[in-house]
Amino acid sequence: MLGWPLGLARVAWRYMWRTTPMRRTETVGDSSERPWTIPDDLVDDDLQRIEDGVGPLVHRRYSVRVAGASSSPEEVIGRFSGDPNCGAPAEVAVFVKVRGTDGLMCPGDEFLIRMPGPWDGPVRVVGMGPASFRLATLRGHLEAGQIEFRCRADGEGLLFEIESWARSGDRLSHLLYTRLRLAKEIQLNLWVETCLRLTRDLGGRPRGGVRVETHRVSG
Repeated sequence: MLGWPLGLARVAWRYMWRTTPMRRTETVGDSSERPWTIPDDLVDDDLQRIEDGVGPLVHRRYSVRVAGASSSPEEVIGRFSGDPNCGAPAEVAVFVKVRGTDGLMCPGDEFLIRMPGPWDGPVRVVGMGPASFRLATLRGHLEAGQIEFRCRADGEGLLFEIESWARSGDRLSHLLYTRLRLAKEIQLNLWVETCLRLTRDLGGRPRGGVRVETHRVSG
């Protein structure tokens, strides 16, 4: 708790001095848009589902096209899922595994994401593919929803994407996110920096910067 003001200062500093272009768009989405279904065997009272949250449903996608990378999409996600801290910037988030085997990600595994604020983010792995994995929030998280990380071939390079569906976890989170925008900017910095760190880790370069698309789902 005592260290989080310093963490916030580092977030602000990195945000101010970022040189990679970031393209942001915000629109109102169609009410027919809905997130992924969570397998029944991974649903319990600890899960913080979207319907448990407060405020508007937000559908967001972060993406970066990586030029010059030699790894395959499966290798990228394999490394990231085995150690999420290889991509997430430590001053913004640290993944601590609290359930499951270190170095290996499986459905049902759980992490506590320590962030620079008076909150932590417990999550559970609820989906995996050859080049993707998906997390869902647990009770006490700042948000109620799901987030997916995935990678695929894109011409001569790769496309890395982070896609989330979420609402604020409670009324305080809604105030911080929607009214004061503090949590929103911390979250945006986290995932933009993750896109850039993974790009550097691959020995590649971001082609066209990082794109951030936000859809507020009506209805």
